[in-house]
Amino acid sequence: MIKVRLSRQGKKNSPFYKIVAIEGHRKRDGKYLETLGYYKPSKDELEIDKEKLQKWIKNGAQVSDAVKNLIKDK
Repeated sequence: MIKVRLSRQGKKNSPFYKIVAIEGHRKRDGKYLETLGYYKPSKDELEIDKEKLQKWIKNGAQVSDAVKNLIKDK
């Protein structure tokens, strides 16, 4: 099963997150299939490629709760 979720990047106490399409059994920061965007909580900045996101959802990917909340808030 494919999931759309956050993958943590950055330094200690200074994180940013990639929004990625990844296989469900992989680790949080494991090898992902495609990058769909990023989220920087320190600057409250969100960038998502909506076309890629829609493509993955149409192919049956499940969106995590965290990503749903980010999209809804923006």
